[in-house]
Amino acid sequence: MSNFLDEIVRAQKRGEARGIASICSAHPWLLKAAMRGDGPVLVESTCNQVNQFGGYTGMTPAAFVANVHGLAAENGFPAGRLILGGDHLGPNVWQNEPAASAMQKSADMVRAYVRAGYTKIHLDASMKLGDDDPSRPLDVELAALRAAWLAKAAESACSDLGPDCQPRYVIGTEVPIPGGAIAHEGGVGVTKVEDARRTLEVTRTAFLREGLESAWERVIALVVQPGVEFGDDFVLDYNPEAARDLARFFETTSLIYEAHSTDYQTRDNLRNLVCDHFAILKVGPALTFVFREAVFALAMMEAELFPLGQRSELIAVLDQAMLRQPDYWQKHYHGTPAEQAFARKFSLSDRSRYYWPDSAVQSALAKLFSNLDGITIPLSLLSQYAPRVFNQIRMGKLSHNSSSVIYASIRGVLDDYQYACNPE
Repeated sequence: MSNFLDEIVRAQKRGEARGIASICSAHPWLLKAAMRGDGPVLVESTCNQVNQFGGYTGMTPAAFVANVHGLAAENGFPAGRLILGGDHLGPNVWQNEPAASAMQKSADMVRAYVRAGYTKIHLDASMKLGDDDPSRPLDVELAALRAAWLAKAAESACSDLGPDCQPRYVIGTEVPIPGGAIAHEGGVGVTKVEDARRTLEVTRTAFLREGLESAWERVIALVVQPGVEFGDDFVLDYNPEAARDLARFFETTSLIYEAHSTDYQTRDNLRNLVCDHFAILKVGPALTFVFREAVFALAMMEAELFPLGQRSELIAVLDQAMLRQPDYWQKHYHGTPAEQAFARKFSLSDRSRYYWPDSAVQSALAKLFSNLDGITIPLSLLSQYAPRVFNQIRMGKLSHNSSSVIYASIRGVLDDYQYACNPE
């Protein structure tokens, strides 16, 4: 499927506005929903989410790949249409350690990703390490050289796997805060053309210095900031005029752009991004948010249909799990206790996404499905709590059950990306 990424680059260079959505999540409902569409599916994991020590998911790269391929097999999705990507692969997880140990662990991680079958590799060594001068910004040449060292590690793994192993690389790191901004922002700066040009120049020089001419030819994308962002209660929309110079600079390069945090952009905004050569669109929290939204809608229907004592109490159980283990949301949600409680349920940053694997939450979710799948959900409740799904059920496009509510909700977001990336 690396050839599909190459074809996106070629199409963009031919003047065709084509792209691909990058699903940044290991959530099984999201992945299964994505596998119900047409065309390739690009799934990515980050260095802190998945690494050789397990990451916060507990999965190594090989385990993550096995998990995604297992879901594909269960859903009759051809493995040949899967693209696996590693996001922000570098020393971020170990940035408090001295450079020698942090970079060694990063190189081992990159090799593990490549050997596991990842073919899209984003190299990111932009952060200062434990023995870097804390009083000065990290030298851009040093960051580029460290990225080249990681590319060399990836290439060494390829040599073990044979001539068919040829990863496609993504460089650059000027991105929004992963998972959304912590504070409300009035605007974010679009990457300056001179900064994009500088990144390309110093990274190319570093690759060639390390004898990585072949690897440089497989660098397909540059991460830049197109001016999009979201937080708990706001979305900064894409403004094509603000990114005009960056879009024009594309014509002087052999690459495409990768845009992070495109969550909650409108369908037209997403299309405009692809037309301006932001051909890889990262999305994550917007998908888990709509999953949460659909589950809450089902829980509200359940409350109308079942007496106390027989309900799953899913919404309360999820909040209790978040209160028991506040590490994933405490630094992100501020304000009064009431404001924090609201954010735990409804924030666009959707920190609740970390709590679905909790055993109590899983039990409540199973109870919710058991209750609702044992009856026929009244159409009036579907109209009240899931009107978009109601219309599709009425038109005979969906089955009349709880799973349809969830899958159709997720597909609604994914279909916006499909329209943006390939409107035909």
